[in-house]
Amino acid sequence: MKEKQTPLWYFANTLKWILLVSLLALALLPLLWLLVSSLRTNLELQISPFGWPEKMQWVNYANALAMASLPRLLLNSVVVAASAVVLNTLITSMAAFILSREHFRGRDVIYTILTAGVLVPVISFMVPYFSLITRSGLYNSLTALIFVYSAVNIPVSIFLITAFMKSIPRELEEAAIIDGCGFLKRFSKIILPLSRSGLVTAATFCFIYSWNEFVMAMLLTSSIESRTIQLGIKFFTSQFITDYSSMYAAVIITIIPSIAAYIFLHDKIIGGLTTGGVKG
Repeated sequence: MKEKQTPLWYFANTLKWILLVSLLALALLPLLWLLVSSLRTNLELQISPFGWPEKMQWVNYANALAMASLPRLLLNSVVVAASAVVLNTLITSMAAFILSREHFRGRDVIYTILTAGVLVPVISFMVPYFSLITRSGLYNSLTALIFVYSAVNIPVSIFLITAFMKSIPRELEEAAIIDGCGFLKRFSKIILPLSRSGLVTAATFCFIYSWNEFVMAMLLTSSIESRTIQLGIKFFTSQFITDYSSMYAAVIITIIPSIAAYIFLHDKIIGGLTTGGVKG
């Protein structure tokens, strides 16, 4: 028999939906304003920042691509983000396999030290990274950004992948050992394929960070040949004038890959987070 709903239940349910809708509006309205502003002229933005465009200015996107060399910067960002994801996933998957499936003295201490990096602000690494990169001769190169982004994301990736690998039943690994699988085959044929959701989750976080990062890219590069898309946005601001319309169009272009990556992979991301959190 269905339980009768009380006035207090209706009040609480209404309050819940008001809160959820408010949070949704808080997240989406800035993006909507940014999209609308990217289709207006600079004069319209100065007269009425929150108005609607009299005519859609799609030319702002063409100007954004032409003015700041965005195609070259987009290519640099794709190379850096993709390479950082591959390098980070390769290293952390092997480390997570050892930390989650093997027993040895000091394992928990090593895991704690590696994951403790999550608590350290990235900005505190600026001086050490700059010193290492300049002394190694990698300054002003995409290789420097690839190494730095891979290293910065190691704590998060190890935390996620280790938690997911711990959730895999040990009976599968024991059966593989009985069938003659060695150390490498257990990793490559059994654990790695079953950890796909955890790997995708870690790779997505690494990609989003690498794509959106600004401070390290500004610190470690100095020429257009090695700079990323986020640095291209500052080209629309000069000492005397700022082309807001084209800059907003460039911002829209830069956030599309991150949103697309999450839309296409959100099922695996959520699955990787929940599985590792519940069973780990």
